[in-house]
Order: sequence, then structure tokens, then C-alpha cells
Amino acid sequence: MSAGPVPEGTEAAAAWQDLEPEELARAQGYQLIGLLLIGPPDGERLRVARALAPEPEGAAGEAESIAAAVAALGERARGLDPEAVAEEYQALFVRLDQKELRPYASWYLAGRQYGKALLALREDMARLGIARSGAVGEPEDHIALLCEMMAGLILGAFGEGPAAVASQAAFFRRHLQGWAPRFFADLRSVAPAGGFYAAVGRLGECFLALETEAFGLEG
Repeated sequence: MSAGPVPEGTEAAAAWQDLEPEELARAQGYQLIGLLLIGPPDGERLRVARALAPEPEGAAGEAESIAAAVAALGERARGLDPEAVAEEYQALFVRLDQKELRPYASWYLAGRQYGKALLALREDMARLGIARSGAVGEPEDHIALLCEMMAGLILGAFGEGPAAVASQAAFFRRHLQGWAPRFFADLRSVAPAGGFYAAVGRLGECFLALETEAFGLEG
């Protein structure tokens, strides 16, 4: 699943250039989380995580929590090499002894993969013009792919411009709100204390809490 680049000279590109910095930051947050969860980060993705630093002082509430979570993730990334992070990823998401950690909406909502949540998502994808990429072997309700879809809606990668906030909120409520916060809490709990993915879990929790608040949804 890929939002892909927005072609120059299109209405979508013009709309993307007009986005407020806060909207770009939201899209980048979703993209970062998606990149770190679709597979073990390679050297380039790990360098992105290592470059994360605290935001300037002045943030409050959920934004303050995100700033602290971003700083913690950057610090963890700077203390690890790609091999160590890849080993942690394998232990959490690939080995069969971690059956309680499955990053799929269907699994969290129905206890099995390829459930009704995936069917509902595919219906919305068709309606919104979101195409499945054959390059990714995961079901579309994988948390990383859903984060990428949210980024694409914000950036206008799937239509003629950024999706309306109401449309973003509806997609978030329908496909993320009911299970993704629990997944990130589980990730933070199951991942080794002080490890890379515990920090990813914390960032995901804080980020989705801020999104829930911004959309005016009940947590």
C-alpha cells in the first residue's frame, strides 16, 4: 500500500502544497509509525528515527506527551544497530511464540485474521480510490498500512486533494479507533523494557490519543 508521490501540476499537488504545517506533521507521524511497523527498519529508516529530537518547549497535554515519546524513540534508536532492532522485530511479530501480538484490525476485533473488519476496510478503500499494492504481502488491515492510508488521506494522495477532516475522522473512527490504541499498549507491554519497539508503542499510543482528541472523538 503506498500513497506514493503526488504528481506535479495536479490539483492534488497544489492542495498538498497548501497544507498547514500541523497537517504535514500529522501525515509524517503516520508515515513514520507505518515505516517502523511494516518490517524491521533498514539503515535508512533507522537513521530517520535516530534524527528524532524533542520539540521546542511550550507543548502541553497530549502534544507534550508526543514530544517526550518522540525524544525517547530517537534516544533508543541512537543506542541500537539495525541488527538489534531487526532481532527485536522478529521476536515480536514473526516468531510464533508471540501470538498475542498480531497487528491486524480483524485480529483485535474478532480474534482472527481476514474478518469483517478487513471486508469493511476494502469497501472504504474502493470508495476512496485507495489501491492495494502487490508489493506488500500483508492484509490491508495491518496497522502499518492503515497508518499509511491515513497519511495519504491527509496529503491528498488518493484523490484530487487532501480528504476533508470529516472524512479523515470517519476513516479513523471506523478502522483505527476501536483497536489500534490497544495494539500500541500491547506493543509497549510485550516489547522488551528499554527496547526500540516499546518506544514505538508509546509513540503510537500518544499519537492516536492526540488524533482522537483532535477529531473530537471519545477515547
